[in-house]
Amino acid sequence: MAHCNTVFAQILKFVPRHEFEQLAKEHHCGRSFRKTSRWSQFVAMTMAQLSGRFSLRDIVENMLAQSHRLYHLGCVSPSRTTLARINEDKPYQLYQALFGKLLGRCLNQPRQHQFRFRNPLYALDSTTIDLCLSLFPWAEFRSTKGAVKLHVGFNQAGHLPEFNCITDGKTHDVVVGRKIHFPKGSIVAIDRAYTDYAWYNELNDKGIYFVSRQKSNASYRVIERKEVNKKQGITSDQRIEFTGFYAQQHYTGPMRRIGYRDPETGKHYVFITNHTKLSAKTIADIYKSRWQIELFFKCIKQNLKIKSFVGTSKNAVLTQIWIALCTYLIVTYLKFIHGLTRSVQQIIRLLQINLFDKRELVPLLRGEPPDRHHIDHRQVSLL
Repeated sequence: MAHCNTVFAQILKFVPRHEFEQLAKEHHCGRSFRKTSRWSQFVAMTMAQLSGRFSLRDIVENMLAQSHRLYHLGCVSPSRTTLARINEDKPYQLYQALFGKLLGRCLNQPRQHQFRFRNPLYALDSTTIDLCLSLFPWAEFRSTKGAVKLHVGFNQAGHLPEFNCITDGKTHDVVVGRKIHFPKGSIVAIDRAYTDYAWYNELNDKGIYFVSRQKSNASYRVIERKEVNKKQGITSDQRIEFTGFYAQQHYTGPMRRIGYRDPETGKHYVFITNHTKLSAKTIADIYKSRWQIELFFKCIKQNLKIKSFVGTSKNAVLTQIWIALCTYLIVTYLKFIHGLTRSVQQIIRLLQINLFDKRELVPLLRGEPPDRHHIDHRQVSLL
């Protein structure tokens, strides 16, 4: 049987060590390390993400238990105090830059979304990560609650969190949405929290299409009505013009209003978009596909460690979130290059219970049984 490194060692090979060390030099501050390194921090925190560790003591003790296997990882087991100090003091921007490197590798892989059109398709949304205000006073959200927000521009082709921003809990979604530069010709699915007619106008002027839900109190008049196929659930397809004072002042582009009734739930939805060529059913399906970003948030919150933190400083929290996002990209890249049919969630759960096993990574992820070491009994027989 061929020798195999641990599953964890094979995963870390997808992070080029020379690129990591170059980024570590660029984002270093303070004194140099004597025994540990940023690579040791990354290995320890990534292991915590994949194995479900909950505290610094838990991380360190788990690494000490696997100390005889750390040689192949190129790291040392840091002490609890050292790991806490690095998380608190050393800039989290290293892992933000590493995320960009890993994202570039994922974007270079063949990907496509579920629709026939070739426009890049994105979903834009945010999720709130609750924090205890007494432990995280810098993250004040409400009078008795702390929080940070993770804003994500989710590329539907490959399910990649392409645009990311972490802010305090008070930051409005539209403020971050304005800062994201989507490629020209993109279609962006957003919910009603992003309703801002001035921003809609900016997107339209840049050649970017949006699909959103209309607010119930929006004032408008119908300019043109189109025939619809009610068998597809479409109740209306109209070209409209806003009559509200603010909307008229800030939005000058075309606007289309589409009514859709979900055949399963019977609930009626009203969508607005500046795309005039796609069918009404496709517009409804585009907004429905926005649910993929909710599944992404559910995946990282349930399977990676971004809800409980091993440090209380802002730098420690951002370090842990960015390492979690890097871990998600590593797993996604594995899925791309090996053509795996398992979901990212299934792969993470599989890795959790096999992280330090010595077996081939790809057969493990494909669900193939491990190779058996067949012994020739003639070699051990006593003659």
